[in-house]
Amino acid sequence: MLDFAIFAVTFLLALVGAVLYLYPASRQAAGIPGITPTEEKDGNLPDIVNSGSLHEFLVNLHERYGPVVSFWFGRRLVVSLGTVDVLKQHINPNKTLDPFETMLKSLLRYQSDSGNVSENHMRKKLYENGVTNCLRSNFALLIKLSEELLDKWLSYPESQHVPLCQHMLGFAMKSVTQMVMGSTFEDEQEVIRFQKNHGTILSYFEVWSEIGKGFLDGSLDKSTTRKKQYEDALMQLESILKKIIKERKGRNFSQHIFIDSLVQGNLNDQQILEDTMIFSLASCMITAKLCTWAVCFLTTYEEIQKKLYEEIDQVLGKGPITSEKIEELRYCRQVLCETVRTAKLTPVSARLQDIEGKIDKFIIPRETLVLYALGVVLQDPGTWSSPYKFDPERFDDESVMKTFSLLGFSGTRECPELRFAYMVTAVLLSVLLRRLHLLSVEGQVIETKYELVTSSKEEAWITVSKRY
Repeated sequence: MLDFAIFAVTFLLALVGAVLYLYPASRQAAGIPGITPTEEKDGNLPDIVNSGSLHEFLVNLHERYGPVVSFWFGRRLVVSLGTVDVLKQHINPNKTLDPFETMLKSLLRYQSDSGNVSENHMRKKLYENGVTNCLRSNFALLIKLSEELLDKWLSYPESQHVPLCQHMLGFAMKSVTQMVMGSTFEDEQEVIRFQKNHGTILSYFEVWSEIGKGFLDGSLDKSTTRKKQYEDALMQLESILKKIIKERKGRNFSQHIFIDSLVQGNLNDQQILEDTMIFSLASCMITAKLCTWAVCFLTTYEEIQKKLYEEIDQVLGKGPITSEKIEELRYCRQVLCETVRTAKLTPVSARLQDIEGKIDKFIIPRETLVLYALGVVLQDPGTWSSPYKFDPERFDDESVMKTFSLLGFSGTRECPELRFAYMVTAVLLSVLLRRLHLLSVEGQVIETKYELVTSSKEEAWITVSKRY
């Protein structure tokens, strides 16, 4: 049980530990409500482990102490914010750290940021434009990949159980690799190799089970076998990327992929490699999980699936699916937003308190890690009516969408990986629901595992039946 609990906190401990490793925090508690260290050396790490995940630990902490709370990660103070009101006082869109970029850059030892604000802003715009351009240029490919999955499901007898997580991961891998890195990944074996290396890199976080301290005590470097596997996997992925970067430089291709936008910008090869690697790893995780949870909720709530099908039928008709038509699927976007909210897709984000700040009456010392307890906020009854109900129509309310945007799940603060995932998932659902009823498996209980991206603890199974 302890091994499972430690494994459950692996990814989020990586997020916290990585930032703390890069930016050692103050030891001062500053009078913020919260708990004292359980152990002098480990702080409240045993409490996090016993809770099952950092998210569940934060839920309990905020219930006990209110919207602004503190705890100790090792010997370092961490502050968590758990309501929209206190987040509004702290959020600065120019300073907030992307949790995926923070974690993955630290894990991969990437440090190519120049420190120059204007250069980093330019690099961010290239990154965002890369997403826009690759989605536009590869829309037909996305339809093709969605239809391949549809054909597979159409071939199944209605009683056959479909392993949803497995199929959504495979679909996400194909979509991301081909749209981000190009025709190399039309080869099924190349996708399989990428998926294997992707899994090896992410599983490297499991060395945190040596107590979950990772960077804090250097244990991340002590598991020599796992470290060698990780280094080999990373080297293979980087080797492929270097080859693709070289091939794409100075040439024009009919298919514009994500990496092309970076190649055409004023970035060096290392920056292109890093940004492509980060986007690929993060997009695979987010896209696979968003697709999985969206289908899970649609199989659970038949009336919502029916309403979504009716919108798809009305907007798309029998004609071809286009990106313009997908943008018109307003209810579909609401379903995806509610999927993110209800699943608590990314339950924690973080930023470094670079200067001393104040939240309500509490002083937050400089170099304190501040967590945004998004999983807590996303089901706060003070912010959402019936917070545990899956209700896409709540996003009819403009103020609700504004709150959702503030949290970074929509609008101008939406991370590029999530924007990519929204489009990919919307296309997939449009293709599937046109032809299929998506059905739940009777008696199945899907338990949640809170990692960097929330997933199910076990495989989620569904069945399908033909509409015509």
